[in-house]
Amino acid sequence: MFDARLSVNRRFLVLIALLPLLLSGCSQKFQNVSDTFRLAVRGDDDTVKPSAWVEQLPYASMYARIGDGPQAFMVLALAEPAAVLTSSITATEPKAATEPKTATESEATEPAMQLKWLAADKGMLVTEHGRLVKTLNLPLGNLVQVTAETPDPVALGLQLPTTPTTWTRRIDWQPGYHFGYQLTSRFEDKGLVTIRINNITQSARYFVETVNVPSLDLQFDNAFWVEPTSGQVLKSRQLIAPGLPEVETQLLKAYGR
Repeated sequence: MFDARLSVNRRFLVLIALLPLLLSGCSQKFQNVSDTFRLAVRGDDDTVKPSAWVEQLPYASMYARIGDGPQAFMVLALAEPAAVLTSSITATEPKAATEPKTATESEATEPAMQLKWLAADKGMLVTEHGRLVKTLNLPLGNLVQVTAETPDPVALGLQLPTTPTTWTRRIDWQPGYHFGYQLTSRFEDKGLVTIRINNITQSARYFVETVNVPSLDLQFDNAFWVEPTSGQVLKSRQLIAPGLPEVETQLLKAYGR
């Protein structure tokens, strides 16, 4: 066990050391992702990586954009067992092969991972199944925590007919003392669409999540484009928190590939 942990830590430290090189590939302007976020208000150019280069890189990767700012390239630094939005999903007795699985049962057969997308200066986006659950070191503010008593429909698979279309969670964010704000969501399937990520065209199911914050009398929309069969989030637009900008993500190379 200790040897395995030491191995993970070594890989993590090596990645930290290599991040400035990885993130500088096509544009020396962007020394790290957090710098890119800070440059958002100044309107610098997008970062674009060749698809062949992305495939050869031994790390999962994605594009991220904050607000109307430039597109940044991010790499996956660490994957850990998820504990935020899927902890209440438990395994059930197996069904016969001919019996359809519910959303909960399908999710229970796959390990849930929390993915930490890291910048060279430790700016970070943390996702579970494509859902943004935490941010660190972003200049305008950060999502501190997301808690829920039931699994996130995004984690269960939005494409499945058995997945609930409503969800309630609580979030904390900074700056300020914003703790325990309740958010209620309703998901709407907008059907199959064609999206283009890094000049590659693919089909996706498009879902809109309408989010209400009753205590603030506020409503906003998140959007998810998922792979039609697996439900993997290919692209998303998610508000960090009320009063903070949204983050757009585009998956380039998935974890585990």
